[in-house]
Amino acid sequence: MSTGALILTAGFALLVILGFPFAIAIAAVSALFLVVVDMEPAFLAQQIIAGSQSFSLLAIPLFMLAGELMSAGGLSQRLVDVAGVFVRHRVGGLAMVAVIAGLIFSAISGSAPATTAVRQGYDKAFATSIAVSAGVLGPLIPPSIAFVIWGIVAEQSIGRLFLSGIVPGLAIALGLLIVCYFHAKRHNVPRMDKATPQDMLQAITRGKWALLSPVVVLGGIYGGAFTPTEAAAVSCVYALLVGLFIERQLAWRDLPRMLLAAARTSGLVIAIIAVSTAFGVLIAQEQIAVQFATWLSEQVKEKWMALAGLNIAFFLLAAVMDEIAIMVILGPMLIAIANKFGLDPIHFGAIIVTNVSIGMAAPPIGYCLFVGMAISGVSLGKLSKAIWPQIGVMLVVLFLTTYIPEFALIFQPAKR
Repeated sequence: MSTGALILTAGFALLVILGFPFAIAIAAVSALFLVVVDMEPAFLAQQIIAGSQSFSLLAIPLFMLAGELMSAGGLSQRLVDVAGVFVRHRVGGLAMVAVIAGLIFSAISGSAPATTAVRQGYDKAFATSIAVSAGVLGPLIPPSIAFVIWGIVAEQSIGRLFLSGIVPGLAIALGLLIVCYFHAKRHNVPRMDKATPQDMLQAITRGKWALLSPVVVLGGIYGGAFTPTEAAAVSCVYALLVGLFIERQLAWRDLPRMLLAAARTSGLVIAIIAVSTAFGVLIAQEQIAVQFATWLSEQVKEKWMALAGLNIAFFLLAAVMDEIAIMVILGPMLIAIANKFGLDPIHFGAIIVTNVSIGMAAPPIGYCLFVGMAISGVSLGKLSKAIWPQIGVMLVVLFLTTYIPEFALIFQPAKR
């Protein structure tokens, strides 16, 4: 291994182990590489600028802002109410509400379903674990920031990537509903009264604007009215107008706080993407990704074994590493491996995003785990123990997504 390759790999690993933020670790090793090999220092600045200039990156802060607006504007609670009137009377019904709300509106269902479930007799750790697991649907059910990022990294159609996440997302949701049923059956959790037709009609009437949001966004994308990036802007405008003038739960004075929250989160994401552009160019220059892909293809002859190895590596990485960082930093290497084994790039994208979605809920540092802990006060140990049945469901779906390409590609447009 050359000196430059050693700096990029071992240097980055050392900084991460020492606790440096990913963006700073990437920038530091890239700068050190330039000094050691005597390259023009301006290269780093040029690549950072280039990495932040993609039009598709606009979707990230816009979708994050849309989520803030929808939560504060009452749309997420309306979805919880709609889901509740249809399933609350079933075995495991209240736990199912979190899954259905998350499925309809990705991962913005918040704490309401988990809180209600605890009050109705569910174990607090299990109720929290279901809410956490529902958060995994966010990256899979379009529109998805994870697919936007992978589309940028892999230079693939974001619209087609969105479509590849539908079946895996629905399959995970179905599996979570089954877990809810058997948990409630085993622990004799009492059922609530069945909603009357009037209750259902009232919930749907009140929630019509929340239910219409995915129709407007996804219908516009696949109807050709706007691109995924433009859809993110439409989501913001829609959520703002509904929150201010229809639901009236949003006030102008709330906007600076929500803008700041969306800017802070998206800033961290885009910083990693921007500095990773230079890192990726240097990785390509040293041919690290190509060499690793070549070595892997020589050592592992069967495609199914390579995919199994990648899935295991991803699961272990996602337990200790940020999901976005995995996609951006390892992107060039993963793409090289996919090319070596002749994998369909859209199918491979579905495998990658399903993996990182599971990582959001996987102990010990899945992002959704810590959100659940903050909301409920449940310890990491108890929550980790409660969530393993749901993780098992997700791993089954990952297996199907990996080895049955049609599982992810069924909604892809016909090739002309």
